[in-house]
Order: sequence, then structure tokens, then C-alpha cells
Amino acid sequence: MGAGAAAADTVIDTIPVGADPVAVAVSPLGARAYVANSGDGTVSVVDTVSNSVVDTIPVGNSPFGVAVSPLGARAYVANQGDGTVDVIATFTNTVVDTITVGSGPAGVAVSPLGARAYVANQAEGTVDVIDTFTNTVVDTITVGSGPFGVAVSPFGSRVYVTNQLGGTVSVIDAFTNAVVDTITVGANPVGVAVNPSGSRVYVANQLGGTVSVIDTATNAVIDTVTVGVFPRGVVVTPDVSRVYVTNSGDGTVDVIDTGTNAVIDTITVGDDPFAAAVNRDGSRVYVANAGDGTVSVIAVEKCPGSLCFGAGSFAGAGAGSTGSAGSAGTGSFAGAGAGAGSAGSATS
Repeated sequence: MGAGAAAADTVIDTIPVGADPVAVAVSPLGARAYVANSGDGTVSVVDTVSNSVVDTIPVGNSPFGVAVSPLGARAYVANQGDGTVDVIATFTNTVVDTITVGSGPAGVAVSPLGARAYVANQAEGTVDVIDTFTNTVVDTITVGSGPFGVAVSPFGSRVYVTNQLGGTVSVIDAFTNAVVDTITVGANPVGVAVNPSGSRVYVANQLGGTVSVIDTATNAVIDTVTVGVFPRGVVVTPDVSRVYVTNSGDGTVDVIDTGTNAVIDTITVGDDPFAAAVNRDGSRVYVANAGDGTVSVIAVEKCPGSLCFGAGSFAGAGAGSTGSAGSAGTGSFAGAGAGAGSAGSATS
């Protein structure tokens, strides 16, 4: 790894997966990425060291969202076509339970302690709350019109839901399962992400071509960032410094500097990028490209001061030993550990 002048983030690999991949989540230690393929009803399991598919798991009809539990033992897949959530045991890569939820489930997210999963039912205007110990729906919350993306705050106290048809974000109190605020954002909001400190929420407004920046202390939009064409997916790096936005209409990913809320880089990826996920150390961003059935792997440049370290010189999971143990085989035991997996999002 050499030091030099600052350089742009780089696509270092392109991984063929299933048909129409629209969501992606990374295991807590980064050894596995899980890709929901809406076109063929499968989840591709990617070994992030070799950047290859090591297993393909049949799930329900038209999977549109995927999230990994904080310990990495379970992956939750929202199947939009049949109103279910499949529960995958990541050690065996098998579906161990199927939960009936509302109509048209899309985004799914898991609480930081792993006790709850939240599923946005796009066709019903609701969010189902799943008890992950019993795999049953314990509450249903009415939100806005066409809910899609779901994100949970790092302390688990708030759940943020994008309402695609209403142009709003519903803020749910996770202790009472009640909507405590509704925030107006841009046109057709889809993807949503909370930064690791919990101070900001970023919302990709598909028809507006913007990202709304929300201050969680006031639940107010404090900035609007113009990005590419039809932004859908959004993810924040662990160090809070960058936001990556997938622009499905022009095959790019915009990189936003969170200090200035300005786009500082644009990366060309595959066709119709729907969603993105970042690994725990922030060295890799994985982009699901629905149009060509691939996942683009972006190496994130690390730039302390005026120096930039070439993360792109490593072909695998990233710096050091992340995910190196247990990379053989199809399970994701090496992916177990602290930290929640990111939720993928897309649009129907």
C-alpha cells in the first residue's frame, strides 16, 4: 500500500450475480455480501476476498430488500412479489423461516441489537415490526404513501421510512412503534441511510435528482444536494465523512463530502445501479447494478491529511485481515461480529 497524491475512488472488480440485482448488504465483518436478485428469486452470496459468488440461495418472488443481523447469523430478505420475508441462516446459506408480512414489501432493516426487523410494505402504506426471536409480526405501523426505504438509528430509538408516493419521510419511535414526525423531502424518495453518529439522515429523491440531508435533532431538512439521474441507493461510510449515492439513470455513483454537502467525485459503475452497501472499515462499497446483473466493487481511497493510501491495490475485502478467515466454503461464519449489516433498497 503506497502513499501519494489524493486520487479518486476506483472500481476494482465487477462480479456477475443473478438477474436484476436490486439490493445488497454486507456482513458485519465484511467477509460476505448478500445480493437480492429480483429477476430470478435468488440471493447471491459473494465472498469479498475473492470477489466471487460462492452460493446462490432460492428465496421468494421478486426479492427487493436484504439486511443482515448485527451478529451476522441471519439475513432477512423482503420478497415484494409474494408478501413475505425469508430468514436465511448464514452459516448454512439456507432459508430457515418465511414470515408473512404486508403487500409489496420492499426495504428491510434490522435494529442494532438484532431484536427487531422493520419491513416497508409499499402497497399498503405500512411498516411491519418483526420479533426476530420468534420470527413473527408483532406490530404494524401506518406510515405514508408507498413506503420503500427503511433505516434504523445507531442506538435503535428511531426508524426512518421513505414514502415514495408522498415525498416524505416518516419518523418512528422504536419504543412505542408510533410515527412521531413526518418530514417533507424531495420528489419520489427511495433510499435512506442514517450516519453512524445518528446526527444526519440522507434521503435519495429519485425524481428530484437530489439527496435531502436531515438533522435528526430537529427533523428538518438542512441541505439538498444535486446528484445524478434517478438517484436510488444511499449509504454512509463508517467514518461519517462520505455518502455514496447510486444514480440508476446514468450508471454512476456520486460521492458526497459530508462536511460540505458537495459532490466531490462521480464513479462510473454498471447499468442501472439500484443500491449500495459499505463494509465495516469503509474500504469497499458494493453497488448492485440491476441492468446488467452485476455488482461493482469500489475501493475507497483513504486520505489522512494530504496523503492518499491506495486501497485499490487490494483485490479482496479491504485493509488488513477483514473477512480473511473462513473465506472458504459457502457459509458466512467469518462475517459474524458486532455491527449491523446495511439494508439495500430499490424501486419497483
